[in-house]
Amino acid sequence: MANSGINEELRLLAKVAHLYHDLELSQAQIAAQLDLSQATISRLLKRAIEERIVQISVVQPQGFFGRLEDTLQIRYQLKEVIIVDSMPTDDDDVIQRALGTAAAFYLQNTLKQNEIIGLSSWSSTLLAMVDAMRPLARSFDASVVQILGGIGNPNAEVHANRLTDRLAKLIHARAIYLPAPGVVGSEETRQVLLEDAFVAECIALFDQISLALVGIGDIEPSKLLASSGNRFSNEEMTMLRENGAVGDICLRFFDQEGRPVQLPLDHRVISIQLEQLGRVKRSVGIAGGMRKLAAIRGALRGGWINVLITDRVIAEALTADA
Repeated sequence: MANSGINEELRLLAKVAHLYHDLELSQAQIAAQLDLSQATISRLLKRAIEERIVQISVVQPQGFFGRLEDTLQIRYQLKEVIIVDSMPTDDDDVIQRALGTAAAFYLQNTLKQNEIIGLSSWSSTLLAMVDAMRPLARSFDASVVQILGGIGNPNAEVHANRLTDRLAKLIHARAIYLPAPGVVGSEETRQVLLEDAFVAECIALFDQISLALVGIGDIEPSKLLASSGNRFSNEEMTMLRENGAVGDICLRFFDQEGRPVQLPLDHRVISIQLEQLGRVKRSVGIAGGMRKLAAIRGALRGGWINVLITDRVIAEALTADA
């Protein structure tokens, strides 16, 4: 009798699973057909999985690297990792477009109400993100804040303002500009600029940022940053290397372990501090290409970002680290 009961129960589990998974009936339809409650149907479907009558497997589509993302997420204690398949390539434009598309999708699907978004000013990858975005259907009452001085060479400055302005329009947000260079000539000049009412208003928001979108630079400035004039001299770059710098976020440099490289030239930068960035609820680093491996690794080790969007080659290199 006991065996008969077990067989009947298994038969019912199989029947419910067949109706739900094979015939695609709703739980309500199955409940009506079998004269059972919907709660019972829900319980039986869970039991069918437990008894392995229903065996679910996730087939990963080409270009999705779930296990690799999980490995990096655990290793660096990240909120999320997104890996794009850009194929092995040294073409920065190809990598940036792939990363930009992934970052646009991430932002469009995770934007929260009243979000205060910190945006790095001189990032080609973030420009690619904005180019890949579509206008949102509704407003989130968000603000977009420049977190690195957006004034520079007029030919390049249009990129920094275009980035901030376009993102703000796409998500129906308020744009807040940081009307100062990223790098100034002296600490005294920096102090004068920090006392400007518009600069002070923007910087006051740095501690309220809930989502930061930043590029990660290697020790050599990108073409866009170099053309903006917001860069250090060759002698200063040599000094940074000699002190172990491998990369930067918003012109705040760090070494291979993620420790800030604090030199006098750091007092000439107008941007968010690494410590402030590390406190942001979602600090998203968007970067790829093998030349940036040491910089990305340093940013992760320092805990300056907690969401990483990168390419497969970088991801595999990071997981290969001892």
